[in-house]
Amino acid sequence: MKQRTILREVSLSGNALHTGEPVTLTMKPAPAGHGIVFKRVDIAGQPEIRPRVDQVTDLVRATTIQSGHAKIATVEHVLSALHGCGIDNVVVEMNAGEPPILDGSAKPFVNLILEAEPVEQDAERQFFVLDQPVSVTRGSSSLIALPADALKISCTSADDRGIHTQHLSLTIDPDTYITQVAAARTFTVYEDIEELVKLGKIKGGSLDNAIVIKGDKIISKDPLRFKDEFVRHKILDIIGDIMLLGAPLKAHIIATRPGHAINAELTKALYARMEELKSGAKKKPAARPKQVLASETSLDIRRLLDTLPHRYPFVLIDRVVEFVSEDELVAIKNVTINEPYFAGHYPGNPVMPGVLQIEAMAQAAGILLLRRGTSEGKVALLMSADKVKFRKAVRPGDQLVINAKLTKMRGNKIATAEVTCSVDGLVVSSAELMFTVVEEGLFE
Repeated sequence: MKQRTILREVSLSGNALHTGEPVTLTMKPAPAGHGIVFKRVDIAGQPEIRPRVDQVTDLVRATTIQSGHAKIATVEHVLSALHGCGIDNVVVEMNAGEPPILDGSAKPFVNLILEAEPVEQDAERQFFVLDQPVSVTRGSSSLIALPADALKISCTSADDRGIHTQHLSLTIDPDTYITQVAAARTFTVYEDIEELVKLGKIKGGSLDNAIVIKGDKIISKDPLRFKDEFVRHKILDIIGDIMLLGAPLKAHIIATRPGHAINAELTKALYARMEELKSGAKKKPAARPKQVLASETSLDIRRLLDTLPHRYPFVLIDRVVEFVSEDELVAIKNVTINEPYFAGHYPGNPVMPGVLQIEAMAQAAGILLLRRGTSEGKVALLMSADKVKFRKAVRPGDQLVINAKLTKMRGNKIATAEVTCSVDGLVVSSAELMFTVVEEGLFE
């Protein structure tokens, strides 16, 4: 695939979202290998900024980059449009410190790029192809990037009340971006507006460039452009924020309640991995112990994958939050609409199957058993399930909190565990499980 730039210079004008100032933005062609560069033509010397994640200085409701005394805020919609349209080389000139917000989406920037006419260049596009899982967590938000042969984003957008939960999975290419993502507008919760004003933000905000959510009502000057416009805008922001990687990405990003801050954390983690591979310091992931160490108080997704034999779509634990003791742990499973079984269980009324809740319990309890001895080359095999109870349906958007406790042991080979799954503090399922440890080779 070839690098791309634009054929001709194009401009547009409008007011910025946070400063409210008028601004003109101009895109100009750039040679192969030049990359994307912002230029502040209103500052002496016309300083340039190459958008990279290590230049991010502010992530409050926008992504701001800075190099020296030159700063540009709210770059995500411009970067998203360039990324989504497959533009590698361009100069973006601005006569203020923030691009125009326009209608609150990336569509006006896409229209500008199409007016400028994207053209191929002689050089090949250099992708960063992710080679190992990368994950970040911040409170109830999490992003996981998995190796893939294209950029795919599976996103769950939700508020604290769970009123406007939306889910969408898209493989991103220019056609999909232009038709399915670019027009999605930014949105905010009504109760957050006063605090943003106190912070000196959204001076140019209005219903002309944002959707406002107030309780279960949606306040918008125009009708929603998509029934799931909120999650599409979250995907739009992710595409813009990962452009700070400095190279187009091939990976599958699974996002739960994303935002600019956690998007930047993921991009930093991806950037670190990209630099490792470039330097040749690590062609493979660092060797991590197969055994769950007594010193480990929790396990992230990478350590879970080291310990469990399961892989997509059957990894049913996202994190071990805490080893309470040698015989007890607390783990979580974030349930999203992206789970493959929801397509048939049940259409229009998605419910997590009870058998998969038992499997999540078994994986959690199995980790406890493996932790008591060396887990390298071993698998904790479920032998029986007793006293199984299902008390409440588990649906997309729920977070299963799994409490597992070993109650009986026969050496380090056979064990019984009591396990419960809870959502919002209420037990939704429970079981008494029996395990044995076997050699992994028995499954080959």
